[in-house]
Amino acid sequence: MLKEMFREMYEAGDTPWELHRPDGNLIEMVRDYRIAPGPTLDIGCGTGSNTIWLARHGFAATGCDVTQLAVNQAMAKAAEAQVACTFLRLDFLSDAVAGAPFAFLFDRGCFHSFDRAGERRRFAEKSASLLHQDGLWLSLVGNRDEIRDTSGPPQRSALDIISAVEPFFEIQLLKSSHFDTNHASAHRNWVCLMKKRVR
Repeated sequence: MLKEMFREMYEAGDTPWELHRPDGNLIEMVRDYRIAPGPTLDIGCGTGSNTIWLARHGFAATGCDVTQLAVNQAMAKAAEAQVACTFLRLDFLSDAVAGAPFAFLFDRGCFHSFDRAGERRRFAEKSASLLHQDGLWLSLVGNRDEIRDTSGPPQRSALDIISAVEPFFEIQLLKSSHFDTNHASAHRNWVCLMKKRVR
């Protein structure tokens, strides 16, 4: 179960995805696509670096994560930085999310954690339900086109993404790039910016 796996990894300090700084892909997309500050949810926020960066740049930012230890660390990090943002411990697929509707959702490797197509579709449907009209979702997703001989983030194809999100979102951008990392080499990802469909 994902919840238990992430709890064990945080307790062991085995969190290779944690940068302890804001993600370069997020910064670039907010800048280049002029994503306007507004109510924002950072899904799977981990220890809160991206939530804090968003709050510092005018977004009314909320971060949520399934792991209580990560949320506790995020709250401590925000308090130390003297930045006002909210952190919630919740299961994104099953729990209600306070603060909706949001203008912007961000997830760095949360959507891709779900192996089943039906769960990814539920993730996209839940994301759309939390956004107001014209709301945006930026998702960073492990790229299946990368050939690996080592472990890394889950890998999804462009079709995996499109099949899950298309009923609920118009894809504004889907490009192959790389995850921001503190390691010597970076895994490939998809940078996917989506706009909620008018239904």
